[in-house]
Amino acid sequence: MNVVLIVNPFATRVTDEGVTAVERELGRVGTVETIRTERPRQATDIVVEAGRSRSDAIVVFSGDGGFNEALNGLHADVPIGFIPGGGTSVLPRALGLPAEPADAARQIAAAIGARSTRRITLGSVNGRRFGFSAGVGLDAEAVRRVDKMGRSSEGRRPGDLAFARAVVAAIASNRGHLDPSLEVVGLGRAAFAFVANGSPYTYAMGIPVPLVPDADFELGLDVVAPVRIRRRSLIRTAYALLRGHPLAAEVLVGHDLDRIEIRCDAPLPLHVDGEDLGDVKYAVFEAQRAAVSVLV
Repeated sequence: MNVVLIVNPFATRVTDEGVTAVERELGRVGTVETIRTERPRQATDIVVEAGRSRSDAIVVFSGDGGFNEALNGLHADVPIGFIPGGGTSVLPRALGLPAEPADAARQIAAAIGARSTRRITLGSVNGRRFGFSAGVGLDAEAVRRVDKMGRSSEGRRPGDLAFARAVVAAIASNRGHLDPSLEVVGLGRAAFAFVANGSPYTYAMGIPVPLVPDADFELGLDVVAPVRIRRRSLIRTAYALLRGHPLAAEVLVGHDLDRIEIRCDAPLPLHVDGEDLGDVKYAVFEAQRAAVSVLV
């Protein structure tokens, strides 16, 4: 078995010792070719080439940004595995893998040996794939604010607390209220929108945050879009969303959809898997059902 291991050395929890441990586990079932990325989007190119060379499996040791890059290069039917190397690493954890890289690598190696895979739906927005979540408005603005904080000397991004502070700052910049600023076509107007193909939407300090609780990797796309945020209702709305009970708040909800269209009154931030895609006035989300085989 030929296993291509893509490593992002700048991810928060990726270390030389961790790479060695991952290589050791994967080496039990095949020959491991380790490639370290050196620039943005390189993982996409590596996966494209691995598909052309008919590798038996691709494994990515990175954070969610690296997983997203890999999925955007995966168009051959090659099984792929994700080892959590980022501060949050939503995708592998949502797929049921342990948080420790060596433990996750051990399970992925077992899956490679047993040829055990699970076909999952991916989402795409304006042509860019995502593995677990995307958003227009508030959470994308928070992603942008975190990016502006910069990285550490080792190239690592700020963690969950920084993201939470960014959300609060984004709401505060609007004086504690957000009015409808976009239309989810067919559902109505809302202040911002969460779109997901799986649950949880993210994790905060290790705790799953089910903002789009009914999303499922075997189904289409789900959308949860709060209609408005007011100071007097902020705590109630936040509590309902964080607890996975969106219908307890004033929200629009769509489940198991093939297509979601969002029209913005003015350009709003867009993100996929925590990666800032800039401002958009129009976003088309599409479900790519059973798009990839993941090693589990």
